[in-house]
Amino acid sequence: MSGRPRVVVLTGAGISAESGVATFRDAGGLWEGHRVEDVATPEAFEADPETVQRFYDARRRAVASVMPNPAHAGLAALERELGDELLVVTQNVDDLHERAGSTRVLHMHGELGRARCLACEARPDAPGDLLPGPPCPVCGSAALRPDVVWFGEMPYGLDEIDDALAGCETFVAIGTSGAVHPAAGFVLTAAAVGAATLELNLAESEITPFFGETRLGPASRLVPEWVDEVLGR
Repeated sequence: MSGRPRVVVLTGAGISAESGVATFRDAGGLWEGHRVEDVATPEAFEADPETVQRFYDARRRAVASVMPNPAHAGLAALERELGDELLVVTQNVDDLHERAGSTRVLHMHGELGRARCLACEARPDAPGDLLPGPPCPVCGSAALRPDVVWFGEMPYGLDEIDDALAGCETFVAIGTSGAVHPAAGFVLTAAAVGAATLELNLAESEITPFFGETRLGPASRLVPEWVDEVLGR
């Protein structure tokens, strides 16, 4: 990505939940019926790769069956006006931002639609289901795993995100719980350089006190309203 953004938007599970994408954990601490430790750690993949592959294959198919909502569309419309001055950083592994028309999207937790080769470290598009082990299109090895950042792994693009936050004028968090680091600290980084900070969320989060302004409600309503404000509509 080129250009230094003046508006950085962080999106979390809440924006995709309105499209029908299951949020990360339910009240019982389970992720679609699975313990996080069983499907979202490198150790789980090493111990039982078939269960992990089956879980992400199912999630990939589920995401393909839903559509972007007005919040995704609003951010795509904002990008059409701001271009390189906007960067969307998402914690989500779905492709709803892209399907709505956004192109400047950094997936810090990876993407369901991509695979990662454990042999050559290539990150190709996922060739459909990863079970029962299609070959890597780059090196031919049958060592593909989901290109999803698991607990204990380093998120993608942190240097680029830090650089964007250090130079932005506005930071907006949409549909985030504020419970997952390092994303939970982005508002503090932005505020430290004098950026205006805004939270758009269904309910107050763990980091609400750190924002200059918080608006509560569904993202599908709040985001288009905010975009209209930015564009002077």
